[in-house]
Amino acid sequence: MNTQKRLELIKKDVDEILVENELKYLLEQGVKLNHYIGFEISGFVHLGTGIQSMKKVRDFQKAGVNCSIFLADWHSWINNKLGGDMEKIRKIAGGYFKEALKTSLKCVGGNPDKVKFVLGSDLYHNNDNYWQTMIEISKEITLSRVQRSITIMGRKEGEAINFAQLIYPPMQSADIFTQNINLAHAGSDQRSAHVIAREVALKLKTQPLIYKNKKYKPITIHHHLILGLQKPQTWPIDKNKIREIWSSMKMSKSIPKSAVFIHDSPNEIKEKLNSAFCPVKEITFNPVLDWVKHLVFLDDNSTFKIEREKKYGGDIIFENYNELEKQYSKGDIHPQDLKNATANSLIKILEPARKHFSQPKNKKLLDELNHLTITR
Repeated sequence: MNTQKRLELIKKDVDEILVENELKYLLEQGVKLNHYIGFEISGFVHLGTGIQSMKKVRDFQKAGVNCSIFLADWHSWINNKLGGDMEKIRKIAGGYFKEALKTSLKCVGGNPDKVKFVLGSDLYHNNDNYWQTMIEISKEITLSRVQRSITIMGRKEGEAINFAQLIYPPMQSADIFTQNINLAHAGSDQRSAHVIAREVALKLKTQPLIYKNKKYKPITIHHHLILGLQKPQTWPIDKNKIREIWSSMKMSKSIPKSAVFIHDSPNEIKEKLNSAFCPVKEITFNPVLDWVKHLVFLDDNSTFKIEREKKYGGDIIFENYNELEKQYSKGDIHPQDLKNATANSLIKILEPARKHFSQPKNKKLLDELNHLTITR
């Protein structure tokens, strides 16, 4: 595969690349690209984590990138996930969470056998270089800089936090250098941690990225955040604040009906889509359209079928998202028809995940998580 085709695959459906010309240079020079995306270990895996994130991993795999998934047990512990119980966090990380991400990658056409899983505890154990790198990074950034970065933990800037949470951003940046990652990947809500990594990259002495005897910065890629299905508290929204509102309205397992989980039953998927916020003719802030654009049109061969009675125009198949958006904006597509079609599409896409977790061994992992009384 030539450089341009690899670049196109890596760039596909992302919000931002820091920085594209640096990425192109690495590709042209034939530098091996080492990717990672990290996840806190919490509750059930929803479409934002499972499908949207793994869709990009699939693209990276096709582009010949060495892909890895970081199971961030220490970060989860610091951020009090699963009640701050490290034993539970590690158990879920190596069990349910790993299996959920593997089957999600399969749902989008990726190869789960060619992705490396790394547990944070394994990376940090007896690893003086990691902790030295973390301290190096901490010495290069100010306290106020760290405090502005706590949004990567799902916290609001200015929110009261404990001291442990202050070391979260430099730890996340150190994860990149300790694993020799030159292609760091996350949702756009993790941007501030990636910016820190790029800012300190040329100053590190312990584990810098090196090419031709020169230090260089990691490339960072941020994929789109999927909206939750709930209605915003204020509607219509202020268009000048759409980016801020979008981030606060992203899909979240803490609002159960706003999210579809990868192993939800067909009835659960239909029920959640049926109650989704989907205003007539609205294309700028519409979670159902957002899901179709990013979760249904998974590749160039994807189509979207809306089934309707003949008196309402009959069935219609869209071969690209733009045409759907155009017709919806004119009122040619009814919100309920859009919801029904989206539910049907997701049911098909998630079939491998449902089958995977219906197997006794994997069902047991799902049941274990259910017993932890996580809010679904």
